[in-house]
Amino acid sequence: MQNQTLTIGSLQLTDPLILAPMAGITDLPYRLLHKRFGAALVTTEMISAKGWIQQGQKTLDLLKSRPEERPLAIQLFGEDPASLAEAAKLAVPYGELLDINMGCPVKKVVKGGAGSALLQDPGRIRNIIAAVRKATELPLTIKIRSGWDNASINFLEVGRIAEGEGADAITLHPRTRSQMFSGHSDWSHLAQLVKALKIPVIGSGDVFTAEDGMRMFAETGCAGIMIGRGGYGNPWLFRQLRQALSGQEPVATTLKERLQVALEHLQFSRQFLGERRAVLELRKHLCWYSRGLPGAGAFRASLQHLPDLSSLQQAITDYFASVEALENESEQAPR
Repeated sequence: MQNQTLTIGSLQLTDPLILAPMAGITDLPYRLLHKRFGAALVTTEMISAKGWIQQGQKTLDLLKSRPEERPLAIQLFGEDPASLAEAAKLAVPYGELLDINMGCPVKKVVKGGAGSALLQDPGRIRNIIAAVRKATELPLTIKIRSGWDNASINFLEVGRIAEGEGADAITLHPRTRSQMFSGHSDWSHLAQLVKALKIPVIGSGDVFTAEDGMRMFAETGCAGIMIGRGGYGNPWLFRQLRQALSGQEPVATTLKERLQVALEHLQFSRQFLGERRAVLELRKHLCWYSRGLPGAGAFRASLQHLPDLSSLQQAITDYFASVEALENESEQAPR
């Protein structure tokens, strides 16, 4: 049976299940929902180390939090050891764990030498981890990919550097930067890293169901799982994973629950983001909440023309009522 706790430095988590940091996704409303469904640790969006030092308001907005989402991990990105170390000092009052992004494949981040671009310079990775470790006693992790491309797979080298410089855990998304999110993640890389290191290895990549998660644990021996795209419009994945870890049959999501969670997400967004931003954010999340349902395409198209939250709320309610009516008709149809 998989260990149902996860210890990262001085932080002990009740479950080995973590919400991934995702730019433009893991804002406060999103984190609160996933926390409620069982994420033991949630993570902020990527925060620029240099932006934080300069006290930009946009950076400070990313740090808005609530007591009920703690423990909270803060993810920093950057290429300069000194800036990352300074930002790490600033992070202490805001969270319980610090993560350094060394895996983001996005062109804008990579162009500045941060994210997965660091995988091309293990020496800089060593300097960054050493500087940040010296700057803070917070539990420290890094998130990486397998390498820059298939010709430069170096996750084992980077993992050993991280362990040697005092990182408390490492998350591996076993794709290369050149793959972006295409193809399949190579879980055998996770298994190799687990065998090579003494610190916990957290697996990320292609976990969309509780079955996927249990298979990742079994095949790789990883200490924990980080959920990214699998949680889009699907916060109950954490509940289902917890049930599976406890030996229970994961409970499927009902149409009613999808509606309730979508409306709850809307209310959180109104409360913490304000109406204008909430409308913009909910449009993309509703695309995921409606995924796989009848008429989802037309529903998604209609969202782009809704000007405020009240009309958005009405559209959500009407759409799910129409889906329920279709399901009832199907059940009553002669067979």
